[in-house]
Amino acid sequence: MSAAVRVAGAAAVEVSVVLPCLNEADTLASCIRKAQDGLARTGASGEIIVADNGSTDGSVEIARGLGAIVVAVPERGYGNALMKGIERSRGRFVVMGDADDSYDFGEIPRFVEKLRDGHELVQGCRLPSGGGVVHAGAMPFWHRRLGNPLLSLIARTWFGTRLHDVYCGMRGFTRELYDRLDLRCTGMEYATEMIIKASFAGARTAEIPITLHPDGRHSHPGHLRTFRDGWRTLRLFLLYSPTWLFLVPGGLLAGAGLVGYALAMPGTVIGGARLDAHTLMVASLAVICGYQSALFAVFTKTFAMAEGLLPDDGRTRLFFSTFNLERGLVGGLVALASGLLLIAFPAYDWSVTGFGPLDYGYTMRWVIPGVTLAVIGFQTVLASFFLSVLGMRRR
Repeated sequence: MSAAVRVAGAAAVEVSVVLPCLNEADTLASCIRKAQDGLARTGASGEIIVADNGSTDGSVEIARGLGAIVVAVPERGYGNALMKGIERSRGRFVVMGDADDSYDFGEIPRFVEKLRDGHELVQGCRLPSGGGVVHAGAMPFWHRRLGNPLLSLIARTWFGTRLHDVYCGMRGFTRELYDRLDLRCTGMEYATEMIIKASFAGARTAEIPITLHPDGRHSHPGHLRTFRDGWRTLRLFLLYSPTWLFLVPGGLLAGAGLVGYALAMPGTVIGGARLDAHTLMVASLAVICGYQSALFAVFTKTFAMAEGLLPDDGRTRLFFSTFNLERGLVGGLVALASGLLLIAFPAYDWSVTGFGPLDYGYTMRWVIPGVTLAVIGFQTVLASFFLSVLGMRRR
């Protein structure tokens, strides 16, 4: 038994290595031995934890035979396994990685060195953009050239992280940071949730180029599912960014609607086509949907911050320093009354004519903006009450 495993029972543990496991008998022994060697070379007191997700191929017996701590995790999912394994860990630092032998746990000393230097999150990078190396057959072409680079670019653009490979499963972090992040995802998107929340928390991060080796398993294929897990990651990005999910699309829709109004109200002719009441109706649809989408951005951000999913920020503080229920009600009622007033003008003209035929090209230029304003006003009244409820926990 190696020195790294002998000291695992010591009172003070510096490094915990956590391996999620689901039927990894082909490769688990190799990963544990490499982790033992890596821990020994750090000079750290350490432990190796195998978070087993219901293996039936003898993985549990292999882990125990090599002196690893086995944590049974009946709830399936990559995130579930890692959460339970990390909860069981005692180390000041945690290094995690997949048990398929694609990561070289002999590189653990490089991660521990960065953590000892004061970094809170040390991310491995397999992609050439961050200095990493992907061996032939280690990563599908579309993952290497499109999926991982694109998701990493989105993470850098939307969340301000500086990492080039947010999906890399080999990383190290302090237990203090982990406890602070309050991670919740139970599937493959767990890894990217950690990156997003670490960026929100302002964690001190570093990136280490590593080598990705071909999956060493031969008895069954890998657990990653390209489209399912790619979509779940993108969905997570959207849920953690109400600006891109709701506000930006809503602003574009509302802007397009206002352009439609500017062209249709005077009856602009473009290429022989006259923009009239029908254009106004479509423009109103865009304005209403855009406004509703923007409201959802505010709802989502407020709720997410109240639940600790997103950090507070200056724009939200500014919003709640000026917004209150009474102001929202006044603004909504003014818009509602203005809309009804616009509708009242053609209604009066209609009554004057004995409720007979009207010039629809003229009257609809009053009715459509009036209906639009009335809908927006009514939405604002309801939104003000709802925001007031959501904001209660912030006060």
